[in-house]
Amino acid sequence: MKKGVTVLSIAVNAICLAMVSSAPESPQYSVVQSQSDFEIRLYGTSLWMSAPALDISFEKATWDGFHRLFQFTEGANLNFSRIPMTLPVLTTTVPGAGPLHSQGYYVSLYLPVKFQGNPPVPLPELNIRPYQFTTHCVAVRKFSGFANDERIVKEAEKLATSLSNSPWAQSKTRRGYSIAQYNTPIRIVKRKNEVWVDIDAPQLGCQSVAVAAY
Repeated sequence: MKKGVTVLSIAVNAICLAMVSSAPESPQYSVVQSQSDFEIRLYGTSLWMSAPALDISFEKATWDGFHRLFQFTEGANLNFSRIPMTLPVLTTTVPGAGPLHSQGYYVSLYLPVKFQGNPPVPLPELNIRPYQFTTHCVAVRKFSGFANDERIVKEAEKLATSLSNSPWAQSKTRRGYSIAQYNTPIRIVKRKNEVWVDIDAPQLGCQSVAVAAY
């Protein structure tokens, strides 16, 4: 059996076990506005771990980044700490040419509350680091099925169209977007995914947020 396949199998099995044994932690938010096809959420400040992944493929970048983050959660850190799996796996585009294109990605995992104040230090070879998710609002469109390269562009375009026809047409803070995935790869039906776009909407209590540099 190839090494890559073995690692993938171990990762999937570990995630499934974690999700069965206890409900994974997720970042807290409040819904400040609901529309027919999207909602606006206010997220509080939290700490995530992020892995930059320069790749033309969303799917390949997500796997590359998540593979390194998974090693970190399994103890590949200077503290030798095992970190419970959290949701979602968030893949963010680094803005490039055009409104929905990217020149790279970074893949992020929310750190459990236990590790928010004192996160384990990842091994240098993993090329991951803490990322401060500052308080701001996110416009969110939900979609089912598998998040692949073709599907995410279509869903991001739908969210962009919805925003352009809403009172928050001028509220986007950057050209990029994020894809949040909540299910293991082996789940076939009732999959949960989301498109996230950062927005600045002071009338809803939303603060502007700077684009992270990776």
